[in-house]
Amino acid sequence: MLSSTADHLYWMARSMERAENTARMLDVTYRLSLLKQTVAEPHHEWRAMLSISGLHEDFEARYDEPSAENVMHFMAQDEKNPGSIYNSISSARENARAIRGAITSEMWEALNHTWLEMRKIHDKGIADDGVSPFFEWVKARSHLSRGIAHGTLLRDDTFRFLRLGTFLERADNTARILDVKYHILLPSLSDVGGAADYYHWGALLRSVSSFESYRKVYRDLITPTRVAELLILRPDMPRSLTACMNEVNRLVQEINGPRSSELVRRSGLLSGELRYGSIDGIFARGLHEYLSDFLERIYELGDLINTTYFWSTDELPAAMFSSLPAAAPSPTMTSSSQMMA
Repeated sequence: MLSSTADHLYWMARSMERAENTARMLDVTYRLSLLKQTVAEPHHEWRAMLSISGLHEDFEARYDEPSAENVMHFMAQDEKNPGSIYNSISSARENARAIRGAITSEMWEALNHTWLEMRKIHDKGIADDGVSPFFEWVKARSHLSRGIAHGTLLRDDTFRFLRLGTFLERADNTARILDVKYHILLPSLSDVGGAADYYHWGALLRSVSSFESYRKVYRDLITPTRVAELLILRPDMPRSLTACMNEVNRLVQEINGPRSSELVRRSGLLSGELRYGSIDGIFARGLHEYLSDFLERIYELGDLINTTYFWSTDELPAAMFSSLPAAAPSPTMTSSSQMMA
């Protein structure tokens, strides 16, 4: 497979996963903002949303305050925000257009239709009473594109690069949500263990489609330690860090290649640490420190994927090696070849 084709496949998948994850985070933040406020700081949940995405500085440079309306527009429809849902879907469609011969016609038609519908929504605006239906639409379109890929593609490198982009982006998102919940939202709650606390943790689980799974596994009250265990260490939880990294590790071993030994080593090391880790050990180290380290290693793994499969170190744009903090967003949702243009 040509490296440029693999590049487009990988970023196409990351873009759609990014759109879905952003919709999930916006939806849960919107629901939390409707609860009785228990903190003195206004717009607390929306500030947390910006912290999750790592885009708070870009937002503050262009908007007066993190109100629901401003953050919703910035994260969903803002054409100048490369991480917005609008731009993520646009990027997925453009990457798919560049490799129409490598994907099935059903995949292209689904992504192209999603983009055309997104443009209509962007032109009309999202109605105040239609935010949740919009988020459900984004998630449904992401599920559809993934389902079509699963049902129509050969199990070759095309399929593997799509899955690789999906699971790397998903692991990044799950870690961000957990980190911000523990270190921004939790200290602000005065009703720990009460109704408000239950709804906050329940909203977190719903944001990653894990509420029913939690009930099935633990059959008890929602506690922070068990939520962390479910979303970090459970291999049978589709959005857990362990499940995502197990899949990433399997994929890089299947793709392999003459320059992939270091990538295989690092992905295997991270997957093994998660597989044999314990929640007590994670909390003894400090959850924030653990998740910050995980995000940094995910970012480095993404850079290594670029240099291993897509571009040599000499060819890769210097911007992709810029030093970013662990909580910074993943690279802009374009392909490396688009960045080179």
